[in-house]
Amino acid sequence: MVKTVSKNILQILIILIFNNFLAQQTPEKLPENPVNDTISRKDTVVVKKESLEDVLRTKADVQRRDFQKKMIYLNRNAQVKYQDMQIDADYISIDEQKNIMYARGKQDSLGKIIEPVITTQGGKIYETTEFQYNTKTRQAIAFNARTEENEGVIVANKTKKYNDSVFAMKRAIYTTDDYFIKKKDTAADYYLRASNIKLVKTRNKSSIISGPIQMYIEEVPTPLIMPFAILPFSDKRSAGILIPSFGERQDVGFFLNGLGYYQPIGEHFDLKVLADIYTKGSWNLRPEMNYIKKYRYSGNFSADVGTMVRGIKGLDNYGKTGTYRIAWRHTQDTKANPFLTFSASVDVVSTKFYNNTLNNNYILNQNVLNTQQNSTVTLTKRFLKLPVTITGTASYSQNFATGLSDLRLPQMNIAINQFYLFGSKTGVRSGLLENLTVNTGINLTNFVQTNEGELFKAAMWDKLQTGLKNNIALGTNTTVAKYFTFSLGANIDNALTTKTVDKFYDPIQNKVLTETNKGVSGYSTFSTTASLQTTLYGTKNFKKGSAIEAIRHMMTPSIGFTYSPDFGGSGFGYYRNYYDANGALTPYSIFEGGIIGSPSSGLVGALGFNIGNNVEMKVRSKKDSTGVKKIKLFESLNLSGNYNFAAKDHPFSIITVNGQSSFFNNKLSVNTSLSLDPYRIIYIPGQEAGIRTENFGHFSVQGFNVQMSYPLSSEIFGEKTDYSKKYSKKGEIRNENYYFDDDNYAHFDQAWTLNINANYAYTRSSASRTPTKLASVGLDGSLKLTPYWNINGSTHYDMVTQQLAYTRIGFSRDQRSFTINFNWVPFGQYKVYDFFIGIKANILSDALKYKDRSFTQPNAPF
Repeated sequence: MVKTVSKNILQILIILIFNNFLAQQTPEKLPENPVNDTISRKDTVVVKKESLEDVLRTKADVQRRDFQKKMIYLNRNAQVKYQDMQIDADYISIDEQKNIMYARGKQDSLGKIIEPVITTQGGKIYETTEFQYNTKTRQAIAFNARTEENEGVIVANKTKKYNDSVFAMKRAIYTTDDYFIKKKDTAADYYLRASNIKLVKTRNKSSIISGPIQMYIEEVPTPLIMPFAILPFSDKRSAGILIPSFGERQDVGFFLNGLGYYQPIGEHFDLKVLADIYTKGSWNLRPEMNYIKKYRYSGNFSADVGTMVRGIKGLDNYGKTGTYRIAWRHTQDTKANPFLTFSASVDVVSTKFYNNTLNNNYILNQNVLNTQQNSTVTLTKRFLKLPVTITGTASYSQNFATGLSDLRLPQMNIAINQFYLFGSKTGVRSGLLENLTVNTGINLTNFVQTNEGELFKAAMWDKLQTGLKNNIALGTNTTVAKYFTFSLGANIDNALTTKTVDKFYDPIQNKVLTETNKGVSGYSTFSTTASLQTTLYGTKNFKKGSAIEAIRHMMTPSIGFTYSPDFGGSGFGYYRNYYDANGALTPYSIFEGGIIGSPSSGLVGALGFNIGNNVEMKVRSKKDSTGVKKIKLFESLNLSGNYNFAAKDHPFSIITVNGQSSFFNNKLSVNTSLSLDPYRIIYIPGQEAGIRTENFGHFSVQGFNVQMSYPLSSEIFGEKTDYSKKYSKKGEIRNENYYFDDDNYAHFDQAWTLNINANYAYTRSSASRTPTKLASVGLDGSLKLTPYWNINGSTHYDMVTQQLAYTRIGFSRDQRSFTINFNWVPFGQYKVYDFFIGIKANILSDALKYKDRSFTQPNAPF
């Protein structure tokens, strides 16, 4: 405890020294008048100066003037206005001889002040019990003055105003407690007390300078005592040094975290540079720039560059790793320009950045579990009179598992809005021709897959591919025989690329080699579809008075035929052959692995089917105003597949079944999918891969997935209790009502949430005998122990490995002026905790705080 207090006192002293250094100013001197009087004082008529330099306006319910003593007395609802000052009080006296105004607040029968004196000057409001002002010297003395400054308030037993800029206060306290400031509570939950405080005010800013100052929490003095304090107040941004936190760790040594400098740049920008320094060699540099222009745009740019050093140089445990992160967020206001929009979401990191154990932030926010990171910059241009949208994109996708990254720079898409090819003669479209629509566009892509070491180097540019693709989609539909919808469609693809491949078998190396050819090449493909769809309804009504009144089944069957030529034929030139190690002729596409894809091979003349289902049930319900309640048994249940008449083998496709439903008043959501192979698969002993035979009718399960989620909360289970009717005793804390039973136990609503997620997946194919299974249950939720205590957490249990995965437990406390947070990862690869307590107000948030955290260390117990 003593160590912690000493640590905090030392940190606050550093803060105050830096603030004192920044707050030093050269006092402004009043210019002396260098002009001398040329007229002798003997020849000058001296006019006696008036005691008042302006009109003194007074009003009160009762006014009395004593001419002999030159006194004015104002009683009840008294008010005085003089220059820029206004005084409102229950009693005011004005001594015209001594040039002194005295004001006192309203008293009760015992002489206690129950309503303060309100003094307004220069836009500031001061509350006092007694107030005295000298109109000649402009000095004032106030008792029990209450002055609001920036985010806080100062209350002093005695305040003396020397001039409009300097106020001296005795036995004063300062607090940022919002409830105390707004007079919702008569006692502050914390304050800083000093015997002497000086308030210095200028046109643009003000500051508090105090002697020895002590912190009190709930009226209890704490060991936190500082020899002096300087608190600057300003509505404008100002440059300054950012005070670091410090400590010692076994793995990295002594450290300073967050040492930096803040610098405003003009009206719309600011810059903050932070540094972390460790005595064993580790370091981090974190610049951050924020910018905003109202009604136009806002954004943030940040970077994190550093080196992590672990162990002792020369020993086996020594390691040195460089890490970096570059992030940029830009958002354009929707009102700025509807025809030209720009947005950016860039977050590029080194492969081991999130595993940097110099801090645990990335563990607690679960970034350390990321396997993929995506960055995108997008520029979109629209036109007022043209049905065209042009979108330019640059994207970067990182895969931390493989270490490879996909870069698309730039990517441009020109989309033409859908239009009808033929006009309507009657204004109402009917028939196939009038309903014929065209969708088309052009997509240009530059793509490369690279690793971190090759980024923007010659090796990356050598692998870069450029592709141009145009798609034209035609579609139309009409009603046939009143109940059927007949649709026709055609799809045309045209593609160009700068790279193709040649494959051949090398007997010396005993492997198939691939050579890349640079040069423009392309292909064109097309396909056509025709489909017929209708909707069928069926209802089963039950006996009157039964619990189930009816079941309705809606079925949407559709059949369609798709035709596509065999673009793998020699006449097109899109496919070639090579002889493998066994001398077998093996076909391949020259566009294989390219960014524009490969044209389909094999003639397609397939008849496809899809059957959609929706099943609802009507049940009797006393809670519903209609007396009937609808329950969805299946929101959707779809069965689909196709048969390819042109296929030489395996004409039937995989049969897929997808279902979605919800139960318990739509709270439990269930999504399922099932894949069935209609052909028998034979697995030969000793071989992992199987053989798909022509034996039809076995329908083996190739894939099954079910996902369930159920959100629970206190609102779902039971109605909210009206404690005011149940209990007679009542209390109030911070505008929250508490009710007490006969044993004086408090009762209040304890809100809670609990989200349950379950997932099961089964995958099997002819390529592998061993199926892949995944089964897990996840929980996350929160519980309010009291209106100001909140517990939250999440966990994940893998039922296959029978182990708990990432688990986090945390609690937070709203202490009115304080915030307390604790987060803990108790087990797993990353075991850390983080504790923080600090003042909410910005003026003291960096000074009065305490933070403690653990750090993951290699091969070290938690």
